[in-house]
Amino acid sequence: MAQVSEEREKAPMSSPEPVEPAEPAKKPSRAGRNLPAAIAVGVVLGAAILVSLLTVRYLFIGIIALAVAAGTFEFAQALRRAADIRLSLVPLLVGGQAMIWLAWPYGRAGALIAFVITVLACLLWRLPGGAQGYLRDITASVFAAAYLPLFASFAAMLVPPHDGVGRVLTFMIAVVASDTGGYVAGVLKGKHPMAPTISPKKTWEGFSGSMIAGIAGGALAVSLLLDGRVWQGVIFGAAIVLTATLGDLVESLIKRDLGIKDMGTLLPGHGGLMDRLDSLLPSAVVSWVLLSAFVS
Repeated sequence: MAQVSEEREKAPMSSPEPVEPAEPAKKPSRAGRNLPAAIAVGVVLGAAILVSLLTVRYLFIGIIALAVAAGTFEFAQALRRAADIRLSLVPLLVGGQAMIWLAWPYGRAGALIAFVITVLACLLWRLPGGAQGYLRDITASVFAAAYLPLFASFAAMLVPPHDGVGRVLTFMIAVVASDTGGYVAGVLKGKHPMAPTISPKKTWEGFSGSMIAGIAGGALAVSLLLDGRVWQGVIFGAAIVLTATLGDLVESLIKRDLGIKDMGTLLPGHGGLMDRLDSLLPSAVVSWVLLSAFVS
């Protein structure tokens, strides 16, 4: 035993391995998203819209149709994945295209007739699935038909008039100004939550930034692109800010109800396509109504 103890004393003690200093935890970005990716996607989408409008403006209707088809599929997948709600997807995709393309030559009447037929087709399509969840699925399908293609058909109706390019650009400028102004003001100055139980990151400071930028964008676009009056542009810009904010809050509430963060992952830095369409869809309706009243 003594010999063993002696050997242990003579054995050199192994030096402890150096411990690497722990990396400081990364602070979450105040932007709340991958900003370079979001900007890149925004530039690509904006370029596609501008090219369509400045070459053959009716190509913009094709962009709307593609966006609605992709958004409808994405919305159906999110509902099924999160809550096992099954949309009547085929009637929605076919009827959605009919609403948008019929709104081109036939206006409101074409879109409304296609909407009614789409609802009837959804009722029939879901019948073989039985009574379990029928009302839930049909209600969601009718909501999807109204929220996506019917609302989007009003954006398509902005294109045919002789000043259609100016109308579409005015609509897009006001929405983008609202979104950008709210984002910048919210990131830099946002302190007072606007709707904490619905969208915790949305603040009154951000809403103020949206209102300032939206009114400025609306006033400039209506007066310069459509030869309207500045006061009309002010009203237009303020209305677009309200509807864009409402659309954003509505989708936030839907996502909170479903327990999901984003509708999808199609657009890097943005989430899903529906996460970009949320403010555009209701704003398209208001844009068509106000521009029809303000511009001859």
